[in-house]
Amino acid sequence: MLKLSKRADYGLIALRHLALQTGNQSASAKEIAGRYGIPVPLMSKVLQILAREGFVNSEFGTRGGYRLARDPGRISALEVIRAIDGPIILTSCFTEHGDCDQSATCTVREPLRRVHEGILQLLASITITDMAEETGLLAETCRVEKLYSLESQAGTGKQS
Repeated sequence: MLKLSKRADYGLIALRHLALQTGNQSASAKEIAGRYGIPVPLMSKVLQILAREGFVNSEFGTRGGYRLARDPGRISALEVIRAIDGPIILTSCFTEHGDCDQSATCTVREPLRRVHEGILQLLASITITDMAEETGLLAETCRVEKLYSLESQAGTGKQS
């Protein structure tokens, strides 16, 4: 089963959080961890990896923390996942040691390769900006639905 590690998931969460900061404001590991219910030591480790890989800059001092080092529209989910977890492998067929007992007669290797390539392309096409905007779209949809619900109730005399 293809599954992101917690560290990769938390890395995407942290970058999304930083992308939503107004005026490129910094945020501490403690702040980000507290906001999403993530253990602070784990978030600190993830942010250190992101800093080492050039996704964020760390700032020391009382107003220190982390801020994006790059435009969030130029950071793909694939880059982040690879930086934290290493290569994404759907099946061992796609590794350099991918030979198995079934290699000569395998009928699913090519279809699985196409699935693998599709997943990589999808992850490469999703940016941190896309992830940040997703919440905005959901919030706007919820606001419109609530407004519509209130208007409908006002028309029928019902209140919630």
